[in-house]
Amino acid sequence: MRTLAEPQMLAAYDTLVFFGRDPWWLVLLKAVFVFAFLVGTVLIAIVWERKVVAWMQLRIGPNRHGPWGMLQSLADGVKLALKEDLVVTGADKAVYVLAPIVSAIPAFMAFAVIPFGPADDQVSIFGTRTPLQLTDLPIALLYILATASVGIYGIVLAGWSSGSTYPLLGGIRSSAQMISYEIAMGLSFAAVFIYSGSMSTSEIVASQQPTWFAVLLPVSFIVYIVAMVGETNRAPFDLPEAEGELVGGFNTEYSSLKFAMFMLAEYVNMVTVSAVASTLFLGGWRAPWPISTFWEGANHGWWPMLWIIVKIQLLLFFFIWLRGTLPRLRYDQFMKLGWKVLIPVSLVWLVMVASVRALRNEGYDFANVVLYVGAPIAAVLLLALVWDLLRKKPAAAEPAPPAAFDPMAGGYPVPPLPGQELPPVPRRRSRAPQLQDALNGADHTEGS
Repeated sequence: MRTLAEPQMLAAYDTLVFFGRDPWWLVLLKAVFVFAFLVGTVLIAIVWERKVVAWMQLRIGPNRHGPWGMLQSLADGVKLALKEDLVVTGADKAVYVLAPIVSAIPAFMAFAVIPFGPADDQVSIFGTRTPLQLTDLPIALLYILATASVGIYGIVLAGWSSGSTYPLLGGIRSSAQMISYEIAMGLSFAAVFIYSGSMSTSEIVASQQPTWFAVLLPVSFIVYIVAMVGETNRAPFDLPEAEGELVGGFNTEYSSLKFAMFMLAEYVNMVTVSAVASTLFLGGWRAPWPISTFWEGANHGWWPMLWIIVKIQLLLFFFIWLRGTLPRLRYDQFMKLGWKVLIPVSLVWLVMVASVRALRNEGYDFANVVLYVGAPIAAVLLLALVWDLLRKKPAAAEPAPPAAFDPMAGGYPVPPLPGQELPPVPRRRSRAPQLQDALNGADHTEGS
């Protein structure tokens, strides 16, 4: 008997047959479009971020270059290109130059499998019918994870090759951060694999009909949103660039175009993870629900490109909103969130999704699925609650009396720490009554 997942797997391979047929000039044209789209989106995102953060902080923001300051990012790019390019004397020059390139190129490569439209509803480009996607793979999401992992090497090599202590610490911190959050990100991907029955991006979007996976898999969506912010080193998770501890982080010793490439890689990664979130959880190129109900042509032709671009821009606004709202976390808090919260929650959720999917494939109805999956989870939660209530909490020790504080113990005055009190200062008897009597002419001599 064929299970419910088998037709989806067959549909995935049916979708992939639309790729690999384009002539070489059309493949080159699509690749140039992806590159231009990412660079143009980055230029817009930089200005948009500065404008939105200025609006949140009641400032004006960029208003000099171009109308309403819209050419500010272009002016910054020209400025960085014309700045003096310095190479640190103690740096490993070959790795020092290669690191920004290693960081920037994988950010562009990951966007090759993002669908801008349905694979079976092709558009005409110079008389040739083609899908609005550069290519697709049966393991497209594993390709995205692999290219994102390669980008970590650029940051680590940048910190190591600079020959300086603080960039090295920033590179090590960034590698630990990205590896930690890639685990949670991969687990959120796995739930999508199980539910859609495919790793192909075009098929995952096709599976989100009529309901987006953000509704069906809300925990995976939330985990991915948190992980994508940590993966891109953005506030409040911008700890590899924490100025207070690392003086700028792994790119401290970089200038000119090399520094610009790190900045470009960060923003391109923001666009890429936003596009992946849109593809996996927000319906990809599909029109939002109110529009798709009354407009049949919303998901045909060139219109799907508009919907996914709008979703990407909304997620970029989410990045900016976080930066203008939340303070930076401590590094121990950040790693605790990844290892002790996101990864365990993702594992438990993945087991739940796999159980529900297996029961549905076996033909169980919804009530039985809820019973078989929800009852064990409810029992575990109840036991955890009872254990928390019954376990003996250690009695709070009485605070020791504060030791006497001597402000001159070290030979010079020292202010008291929190909890310490200064000893009372001896004061002489007030002379105010005597001065007042003297002004009034009173005689205080003996015998008077």
